[in-house]
Amino acid sequence: MVVFLTLASLFLAVKINSELRGYGRQIPANVITVSGEGKVLVKPDIAIINIGVIKEDADLGRAQQNAAGIMDRLTKFLKENKVDEKDIKTTSYSISPRYDYKEGEQKLRGYEVFQNLEVKIRELAKVGLILSGAASRGANQVGSLTFSVDDPKKAKEEARDMAVKDAKEKSTRLSKNLGVNLKKIVSYSESGGEGPIPIFSKAEFGLGGDFPAPAPVPSGENEIRVLVYLTYEIK
Repeated sequence: MVVFLTLASLFLAVKINSELRGYGRQIPANVITVSGEGKVLVKPDIAIINIGVIKEDADLGRAQQNAAGIMDRLTKFLKENKVDEKDIKTTSYSISPRYDYKEGEQKLRGYEVFQNLEVKIRELAKVGLILSGAASRGANQVGSLTFSVDDPKKAKEEARDMAVKDAKEKSTRLSKNLGVNLKKIVSYSESGGEGPIPIFSKAEFGLGGDFPAPAPVPSGENEIRVLVYLTYEIK
């Protein structure tokens, strides 16, 4: 009996909590759902690149020391070019044994040390300089260049406002076409975010060969796109 009462109380508490949050509420049978879309174009204000170092040596300590030396030079170079310490983040560090295989036998050749930095560049004019400078200071994994918006919140709110307005206008037209009256909104949902980021070729950014020249600043725009769905009760 005690167990039954405990379970019943728990069920009731969960049910009340769900109802307060809106979960499990039944949507009226007579409804229509309309979608709305909002798009805002914004100029990218940050570039994100990945700079990595791979070093292999028969001696693990020496491989680690060589990789650490390059990373120290890279970090110093980045700070000299006004990249804030908070915008330099280690995203990966690994040590892997390397083997030679001969006549079915496995023999340890040495160790590979890999370390990767994710770098956020706020002065876009320095993108090319930093890419070429990183390579010249020993980075042998440089790439994954993307452009983004550091704080898309304002643009997303603007896109959401546009999407809601679009949905409401559609619902008004649709209700007239269907000959029904709209009552209250009984459901709302949204999706979306930052759209495709402009991508430029390696040649445009001087990523080929020995990184001969700084890259130009991109002129593309990012699209912040929000889709909303409004469900109306109708009569």
